[in-house]
Amino acid sequence: MELTAFIRENPIIAAVREVADLREALASTVRAVFLLTGDVNNVADCVRAAHHAGKGIFVHLDLLEGLGRDKAAVRFLAREAAPDGIITTRSNLIQAAQKEGLYTIQRIFILDSLSIKTGIANVEATAPDAVECLPGILPRVFAELTQEVSVPVIAGGLLKYPAELREVLQAGVQAVSVSHKRFWHFYRSQEEFRQFCRIDINKKPVAPEKKK
Repeated sequence: MELTAFIRENPIIAAVREVADLREALASTVRAVFLLTGDVNNVADCVRAAHHAGKGIFVHLDLLEGLGRDKAAVRFLAREAAPDGIITTRSNLIQAAQKEGLYTIQRIFILDSLSIKTGIANVEATAPDAVECLPGILPRVFAELTQEVSVPVIAGGLLKYPAELREVLQAGVQAVSVSHKRFWHFYRSQEEFRQFCRIDINKKPVAPEKKK
């Protein structure tokens, strides 16, 4: 399954900030994990554990300790750990990851109207598979942003209440990445959550296939 469909069918993404929390994410109903921690010594183990649990896992390369922020780091991660994809704010790493066959999620921060324009320009220039925008509590901005970019938009950061998740999803984003563990277990299934948010998707969640 390609990434766009996977994200749309799995609107809750577990944002894991501590390696110790990965086990709980893998035991939850979420099917996608954003790994926002880790280092060169344990990232491969984290990826293997996620794949063994049938989860898709995306490594935030900017937050991974022990590796540089260059093409060599992307190549090492792709070949030694083999995650489904990477998350990064850096356009050059998006391009390097694409060459390695990884899915790419570009993270942008929305601070003001200028940052929105800059973020859109960066997305258009690098053509990632998806974009994650922070903070996630800006439904009006997301309603506009989703009309300006052609890739799936993920909302992340500062999402605390169920109503906030529903608002941004109804604004047009395809998924939310949340670090609050209660959301990983808040609903008995992704389908129940989609019904709560009134998301019209009928297919069951499945893990993403490797990018060819």
